[in-house]
Amino acid sequence: MKLKDILHPSHIAILSDCQDGDALLNRLAGLLAGDRPQLCEGIIASLRQREQLGSTGIGHGVALPHGRNAAFDMARAAFVRLPRPIDYAAADGVPVDLVLALAVPADFAHQHLQLLADIAERFSNPALRQALRLAPDAATMHTLLTQDSP
Repeated sequence: MKLKDILHPSHIAILSDCQDGDALLNRLAGLLAGDRPQLCEGIIASLRQREQLGSTGIGHGVALPHGRNAAFDMARAAFVRLPRPIDYAAADGVPVDLVLALAVPADFAHQHLQLLADIAERFSNPALRQALRLAPDAATMHTLLTQDSP
């Protein structure tokens, strides 16, 4: 499974009103729920449960919050850029401004880990991070995130 298969353009946003991690997770849950807003609370709970194990801030201003949800039969992704980075307790101490969240089915163990590894590798590219920070809109960010890696 590739990111382009699970990241819909409507699940990408530039959020200027997120002041902290809780507000961020709430907004991400709304994007991940998409046309199923009744799932928001369950998504928020799964994202928070994972964050309690340790921050999903992977460094360089990037976070990859993720959680499992029995209501989904396939993975979903959402991406946000924060014009004002927030503290996210990342290992390198750098505030977060690029956030890609995943909600995956409860039984999606191996695929979940592989997807996270692929996404983390993609975000290890400084050119991609810079391009996402400079992208003028969600459509451009979607293209950057879903184009095949060289």
